[in-house]
Amino acid sequence: MDAVAALNEIAFWLERGRAATFKVQAFRKAAAAIGSLPPDEVAARARTGRLKSMKGIGDRTFQVIQQAVEGSVPEYLADLRDKGAAPLAAGGASVRNALRGDLHSHSDWSDGGSPIEAMVAAAEVLGREYLALTDHSPNLTIANGLSVERLTDQLDVVDAINAAAGGENGKVRLLAGIEVDILESGRLDQEPEMLDRLDIVVASVHSKLRADRKTMTERMLGGITAPHTNILGHCTGRLVEGGRGTRPQSEFDAAEVFAACAENNVAVEINSRPERQDPPDNLIQLALEAGCLFSIDSDAHAPGQLDFLQYGAERAERNNVPLERIITTWPVDKLLEWAAK
Repeated sequence: MDAVAALNEIAFWLERGRAATFKVQAFRKAAAAIGSLPPDEVAARARTGRLKSMKGIGDRTFQVIQQAVEGSVPEYLADLRDKGAAPLAAGGASVRNALRGDLHSHSDWSDGGSPIEAMVAAAEVLGREYLALTDHSPNLTIANGLSVERLTDQLDVVDAINAAAGGENGKVRLLAGIEVDILESGRLDQEPEMLDRLDIVVASVHSKLRADRKTMTERMLGGITAPHTNILGHCTGRLVEGGRGTRPQSEFDAAEVFAACAENNVAVEINSRPERQDPPDNLIQLALEAGCLFSIDSDAHAPGQLDFLQYGAERAERNNVPLERIITTWPVDKLLEWAAK
């Protein structure tokens, strides 16, 4: 099989399985190292062992390349495929099968680890009909948030990717979006003229998460009532596991916040990242009672993480969220008509 494809697929499975970043990057870097070489040259270097001297090629990645150019599926990849055959989540099949898209993902333009094209390719493999590219906004400097100029450039890339796909069956529709910071003032962290040009705006709080209940409620309401906001992202900001440690959920008036979401046509995100599981089940129930719509999103920062939607689907099913109230089950035309309002 193609050696570059084998290396990238291994990275995908490792990301999906939440392997350590350095391990994933070893395969991504090896794929990049040989990606510019003609396949015949890769094969020749692998057979003579010269490939080992290339920067970015280690013992394991060399073995994978060698087995690929010899015409077999590398053993390491075959093992990962076998392990990946089982669903990530035990439940949620009814919701998972109804999902058409994902409205929260990041690329290496902000704090993601892979190019936009790699994210789109993985979404296609997973059978998504659409994917929103929602890199961060300028205020989040730690995440390399996009200035007006960089976001403008990114919109050209999105247009080029969609033009190349040409509406072909099975090709993912890439939606122009942003995960925009809700600033302490409640204002959205991007110019309104730029937000006008986007298909999807996810608004999230990323700082001062331990603010008092009144302050946080007012801040969130500012973001929810902003006319461009479509989705309220990971509303509590909590972390329940993972390498970053744990973090308690923010304090806010959930009844008031979810009532505002329902009134302003803003969907509540069910964030599928295992370390977030946000919002918790009791708040999903409150949002249901308030009449909210929901968006099940991966918040993926790498191609393999796009499959995290399974976790969100499991939580939605467990909480009896009706499919018609999950906007990521909608066809793209219906979704975009709703978002434009």
